[in-house]
Amino acid sequence: MACSIVQFCTFQDLQAARDFLFPRLREENPSCTVRRDPSKSNWEDDGWGAWEETEPQEPEEEGNTCKTQKTSWLQDCVLSLSPTNDLMVITREQKAVFLVPKWKHSDKGKEEMQFAVGWSGSLSVEEGECVTSALCIPLASQKRSSTGRPDWTCIVVGFTSGYVRFYTESGVLLLSQLLNEDPVLQLKCRTYEIPRHPGVTEQNEELSILYPAAIVTIDGFSLFQSLRACRNQVAKAAASGNENIQPPPLAYKKWGLQDIDTIIDHASIGIMTLSPFDQMKTASNIGGYNAAIKNSPPAMSQYITVGSNPFTGFFYALEGSTQPLLSHVALAVASKLTSALFNAASGWLGWKSKHEEEAVQKQKPKVEPATPLAVRFGLPDSRRHGESICLSPCNTLAAVTDDFGRIILLDVARGIAIRMWKGYRDAQTGWIQIVEDLHERVPEKVDFSPFGSPQGPSRVAQFLVIYAPRRGILEVWSTQQGPRVGAFNVGKHCRLLYPGYKIMGLNNVTSQNWQPQTYQICLVDPVSGSVKTVNVPFHLALSDKKSERAKDMHLVKKLGALLKAKSPNLDLIETEIKELILDIKYPATKKQALESILASTRLPFSCLRNITQTLMDTLQNQELECVDEGLLQFCANKLKLLHLYESVSQLNSIDFHSDTPFSDNDLAVLLRLDEKELLKLQALLEKYKQENSRTAVRFSDDKDGVLPVKTFLEYLDYEKDVINIKKISEEDRVALGSFFFWKCLCGESSTEDMCHALESAGLSPQLLLSLLLSVWLSKEKDILDKPQSVCCLHTMLCLLSKMKVAIEETWDSQSVSPWWQQMRTACIQSEHNGAALLSAHVGHAVAAQISNSLTEKKFSQTVSGTDSEALTDSWEALSLDTEYWKLLLKQLEDCLLLQTLLHSKVNASTSKASSLQAEPLPKLSVKKLLEGGKGGIADSVAKWIFKQDVSPEVLKLANKERDAENSDEPKEGINRGLSEVSEVEMDLGAIPDLLYLAYKQFPCSLELDVLHAHCCWEYVVQWNKDPEEALFFVRSIEHLEHILNAHVQNGIALMMWNTFLVKRFSAATYLMDKVGKAPKDRLCRRDVGMSDTAMTSFLGCCWDLLQTLMEADVSRDEMQVPVLDTEDAWLAVEGPVSIVELALEQRHIHYPLVEHHSVLCSLLYAVMRFSLKAVKPLSLFDSKGKNAFFKDLTSIQLLPSGEMDANFISVRQQFLLKVVSAAVQARHAVTKDKGSSEEAMTTLFGKDQDWPVLALDLAHHLQVSEDVVRRHYVGELYSYGADHLGEEAILQVQDKEVLASQLLVLIGQRLAHAVLRTQTREGLELLARLPPTLCTWLKAMNPQDLQNTEVPIATTAKLVNKVIELLPENHGQYSLALHLTEAVEAIAIPPL
Repeated sequence: MACSIVQFCTFQDLQAARDFLFPRLREENPSCTVRRDPSKSNWEDDGWGAWEETEPQEPEEEGNTCKTQKTSWLQDCVLSLSPTNDLMVITREQKAVFLVPKWKHSDKGKEEMQFAVGWSGSLSVEEGECVTSALCIPLASQKRSSTGRPDWTCIVVGFTSGYVRFYTESGVLLLSQLLNEDPVLQLKCRTYEIPRHPGVTEQNEELSILYPAAIVTIDGFSLFQSLRACRNQVAKAAASGNENIQPPPLAYKKWGLQDIDTIIDHASIGIMTLSPFDQMKTASNIGGYNAAIKNSPPAMSQYITVGSNPFTGFFYALEGSTQPLLSHVALAVASKLTSALFNAASGWLGWKSKHEEEAVQKQKPKVEPATPLAVRFGLPDSRRHGESICLSPCNTLAAVTDDFGRIILLDVARGIAIRMWKGYRDAQTGWIQIVEDLHERVPEKVDFSPFGSPQGPSRVAQFLVIYAPRRGILEVWSTQQGPRVGAFNVGKHCRLLYPGYKIMGLNNVTSQNWQPQTYQICLVDPVSGSVKTVNVPFHLALSDKKSERAKDMHLVKKLGALLKAKSPNLDLIETEIKELILDIKYPATKKQALESILASTRLPFSCLRNITQTLMDTLQNQELECVDEGLLQFCANKLKLLHLYESVSQLNSIDFHSDTPFSDNDLAVLLRLDEKELLKLQALLEKYKQENSRTAVRFSDDKDGVLPVKTFLEYLDYEKDVINIKKISEEDRVALGSFFFWKCLCGESSTEDMCHALESAGLSPQLLLSLLLSVWLSKEKDILDKPQSVCCLHTMLCLLSKMKVAIEETWDSQSVSPWWQQMRTACIQSEHNGAALLSAHVGHAVAAQISNSLTEKKFSQTVSGTDSEALTDSWEALSLDTEYWKLLLKQLEDCLLLQTLLHSKVNASTSKASSLQAEPLPKLSVKKLLEGGKGGIADSVAKWIFKQDVSPEVLKLANKERDAENSDEPKEGINRGLSEVSEVEMDLGAIPDLLYLAYKQFPCSLELDVLHAHCCWEYVVQWNKDPEEALFFVRSIEHLEHILNAHVQNGIALMMWNTFLVKRFSAATYLMDKVGKAPKDRLCRRDVGMSDTAMTSFLGCCWDLLQTLMEADVSRDEMQVPVLDTEDAWLAVEGPVSIVELALEQRHIHYPLVEHHSVLCSLLYAVMRFSLKAVKPLSLFDSKGKNAFFKDLTSIQLLPSGEMDANFISVRQQFLLKVVSAAVQARHAVTKDKGSSEEAMTTLFGKDQDWPVLALDLAHHLQVSEDVVRRHYVGELYSYGADHLGEEAILQVQDKEVLASQLLVLIGQRLAHAVLRTQTREGLELLARLPPTLCTWLKAMNPQDLQNTEVPIATTAKLVNKVIELLPENHGQYSLALHLTEAVEAIAIPPL
């Protein structure tokens, strides 16, 4: 067992934390403006002496610099990890991120711990201050029932301003302290440890704070009580804000360090007592030859600093020489949990009145003076500057790093350097302390302390861990003079975290029972996003070559190499393995060796059995006192499992074939079904098999029933003469079950022998039943192809049911048997409905058979022998289990039919399906349907309809077929309807038949309105995921319009509007009103979340929905509220409320408000449909109308009423005339490819509106004269040359005189174009024949206003005659019309 590095946690999203702390790294900019730090440059190993020279900074490309900064950013942060791994803090300057661990599923499906961001924000309070140091200190729980986990974790942060602040895990500031006005350099903590032996001084808990020229130590007990009181105050302030409890004062000492130039880091060693010799030596050095000493050596607190002049300084503070300073603690908690700071004169913060607070906060608190403390001695080295010091867990050694790339190991007690490592620039250090385990060879484990044991104190080994970022290597060294025992390549951008403390708040009593899981050292890798720890076995500290443990580990390594070696001589390998495992002394190591042997894939089964048997025999021949019971039991258990594997393998290898013929009649008798029921079952399974075979491809597996012995041993566990299955995946359970039962189910192995072997081995019948059902249900395709397997399952189930403790002897017909309930539960949960239905039939048959035999026995005891003959095989005893079986069979049959429908596909020659439609449907099970609520069945079918994009007409026609069968009507019309549906190029296949069967099976759950409602909702949900799929919304509206019951229709439409539409609709309105025209694609995507074409379709569908909503509101009073029933087999459904139930709970709409929205929707749709410009939709409404928009449609709003202002009406009229012009233009404009453009419009926007009619409807609502719109429509039609449509439209115009005057202008424009377009001789002669007034009038006309000038003169002649009809003779323009008649006739007759 070697040294190893183990990952125990990952980061969920470390990049988010990086982006928060380093905003400049968030931008994907190849050039970086930040200057490269020379300390972060790539270090090349130029020899061990390279540290002496100053390394030149090599120029580097900007791209590489930026890349380095993106990976080495963690080096610029202040990091702290709680030793209990329940909180990590990453800070930089003023910002901080608190990370908390959470259990989540990884990509491989396994659960792993991940650090996720729990809180992030700014920690600074004063302007310009930055974080310099941070600690995460877990605080012990005071409850007696505590499990060993900390109660909570406090975050201690030091700032450049000199403040030290304490926070909770959620970033709430608890208290703040200014002990010194210089910046905080370092925070360190010491927690309570049980002394290893009586000679070790018991150390108190403390928090030490290092300043450039001072050290402050806060008593741990005082700090613990104050923090608890502050946290309680936070909770009370959050609840009431009234309670103020003054926490106990803090006790601290402040030492001013003298005779030293600079201090970078420090270590607080704790209280120590000198030996008499050291006491006399120290007294002589200080006081001279005549110095006097006390009888008892004084206790002193020792501090070590690293810096310069001296390189390391040793300070000793006599206990009792100064009284500790008392500081009043103030909680940084306001009534509303603000982080207000209330300063006190003593330096700690106190509670003041509001007026006092404002005055006090402006001045800094009083800072107590420091007690001078001179350096006792040090290691003087003027050129060397210390960078960090790391104290060992036993407080005996310390590792110091310097700027020369050295690591120096100090003996803390003697104050000397005892070892030095070279070539470790920017190194990070930490310690691992390992306690020897002496109980491996002792049968009974009794432990009274973490270090103590019945044989005496355990040995403790200390290992120094060094991370060299320049080389990207992590090394583990045995101290003091030991070798390197481990090295790992870990990358160049990691951080080594060594807290050096555990949980605060424990003492010599409470720590006895507390052994929390703590990590001594952690490596954070930002590149891979992982947190790792180092495991070091104790034996690596042993230097004795004759150590038994070292020898055992050598044998284990040799055994591992032997297992990997390829050798044809297995007998020789087996002999060597036996010798090796018998030579191993330690039982734990011997067990480890046996486990590796049994896990080998190279050794055959015979070798494994022989090796295990040899070890077992050797242990049994030894004296009982020398044998480890655990190892002996382990060998016995593995041997029994190997014997079971051998028995099952032999039974599977025997060539066994049953010659008994098997017919459908035998199957019917076996399952207790009559001929009709059997045919129905076979037909149902055949359809299921056909549709199911399309959905998946199965590759042939020749290894069914074969299981390697290594895997077999991994799956099973033998304990107390009972074999249990470990927690394994479902696939592994199937593999194990196949090994036991597959050959039996195929009729290739003896079922009776197999059951007997498994029962005698110690497998419980419940476990065997579970494995049997796992195999049966997972191999559905093979079972449906082998009907004879049903007979084998029947036999196997009968044998298992007859085993002991399978069916309780106390079971009677009025109670539910746990045995059969287990089988029913497996069938209910299975997604393989075909196999589940068959197994349920078999279970029902076997249960009925056993129930009948038990009832027959009881009945035969009470009646005479002749009467008992009346009990025949067809008679079935009534029991509660029988009723449950019948219910399950009905549920499985329904589920199977539904699954068959969901597997069916439509072969449609349409465009490429959406990615949303390509998603596979989840498989059904009875459990899923029971938990899906009343709408679960309809919801499943709706998902299938969405995936296949089945037309609502198909659903309607399949339902008519059911109704026709119920009413015995002819089906000719239905067949004709289906043929019409097929004209849309859809090959429906068996779908109509399956739909018909589903309707018949679920008359309530798949009632047509319910199904349409679920389809409508499914389509709109999928559209909301991808609004670009406009056809989904169109389909949703189609299904909505097919709902017959107005109550359901109203509720669904209202829910759609409130849930999915109103936000997008309002966004579209404000966008169009802002730009004053149809917005471009970019703006539509930004504000509404869809393209411009999709938004056009969206507005059209919104208009359809609002129209449907109004129609439903009108007709709902004439209809009754539907009663939602459920089929008898599905009365036990539980789960969410169905869509239809929610729809029926919706309130009545306010009809005028919906109409108001419908008008706005029409306006928006027109603007987008025709790309109108210079239109602001909201400007067409007054303030009342604007305020009523986007309110709840069921609320009563103040709407515009009475006469509208003339300016509004004028703007509205102009808009409607624009719409009419655009509509006529879109319909009659001359294009090169007219047919294709119309087809494209229909595809994009669905079925287009009749815009002239819609404009008239809008005119009615907008108080615009409808006749003006009609006249304009007629004029536009004639302008585009659609005279035949214009004649029809004239009939609806009321003021025909005004229309005739408008048409006269249009006739003049046509004649002007015909006469004046070319200055030909014929044209001039014609012009000369016309009356002068007419000539002048024609010359004043502008033919360019005409949209279509290519109109035959005969058509214009008809128009002139029409105008003469419309004009009265006394009209001022009547004579002009007559002149036009003559002019038209002159133009029509060519000159001679």
